[in-house]
Amino acid sequence: MSTWAEHAHSALKRHGYSRGGAREAVIDFLDAQSCATSAQEIYRSLRDGGRAIAMASVYRSLEALHGLHLVQRVETGQGEGLYEPVAPTGEHHHHVICDECERIVPFEDRALEHAIKRLADRVPFDVAGHDVVLHGRCDDCKARGR
Repeated sequence: MSTWAEHAHSALKRHGYSRGGAREAVIDFLDAQSCATSAQEIYRSLRDGGRAIAMASVYRSLEALHGLHLVQRVETGQGEGLYEPVAPTGEHHHHVICDECERIVPFEDRALEHAIKRLADRVPFDVAGHDVVLHGRCDDCKARGR
């Protein structure tokens, strides 16, 4: 599979989902994103782009994708959760969030991944995944004295 969207369509088909316009639009939107986004932002962007889509359809699409582990829900601690595609390769990133302006910046850290793997090997759980969300103030907010 060359894109996450193709992977998602294939997985949905294997699990008996038929193709639907709203779900297709949500998948295409998510495939074009570089980081997590909210259901509200997906809805607004699709509507602003001329798609006739209901908010309930966005949520149903995200629920189906989440249920098949095709998207992950990122809890930022700032209200609505965010969604982003789960790469079929398992590659992923984590997030730094500005508590002032809510800007989200993705980051990757190989040493952190190794530390989490070592921890997962020590705990009495079969760890299926993880997400790291760091909070603070971005440089712009620090400069403005926020």
